[in-house]
Amino acid sequence: MTTAKRSAGLLLYRRAAGGLEVLLGHMGGPFFARRNAGAWTVPKGEYESGEPAWDAARREFQEELGLPPPDGEAVPLGEVRQTGGKVVTAWAVEADLDPAAVVPGTFRMEWPPKSGQVQEFPELDRVEWLGLDRAREVILKAQAVFLDRLAEHSDSPD
Repeated sequence: MTTAKRSAGLLLYRRAAGGLEVLLGHMGGPFFARRNAGAWTVPKGEYESGEPAWDAARREFQEELGLPPPDGEAVPLGEVRQTGGKVVTAWAVEADLDPAAVVPGTFRMEWPPKSGQVQEFPELDRVEWLGLDRAREVILKAQAVFLDRLAEHSDSPD
C-alpha cells in the first residue's frame, strides 16, 4: 500500500467591506491556462513524512509566492483528501498582501507532450483576493471545505 502524498498550505484572509476575502492562486502551466473553475488553490506544496506540516506550509508559501509567510495567529483548518488522493492540511492566517508583490516559484515539464522540449512555468500564474462566494466558485472542489471552516471560525465569538 502506498502512502498518500501530503501537502500543506496557508490560506491568507482579510476582512473587507463585503466580508471575508481569501488569497488564492491560479495554478500555472498549460493544463490550467484556459480554466478558471477548479483551477484555483490555497498556496501549498508537498512535504515528506518527517517534516511537520506547519513548517512545510510556511516553507511552501515562501516557495510558491516568493514572499515570507506572514506572522499571526494560525487557525487550523484541518485536512481534506483531494480527488487524486493527495491529503492537504491548511491553516488560515489573517494578513494583507499585495498580489503585485508575488514572485512565483517555477516548475519544469516537457511541453508539448512527447516533444522533447522542456519548458518552465510558474507554480501559480496569478494570485488574487476573492470574496468567499467567488472563491467557492473557482477553488479546487475538495479545498472548498477550508473556506467553510474559515467562515465558521470568523463567525464564532473570540
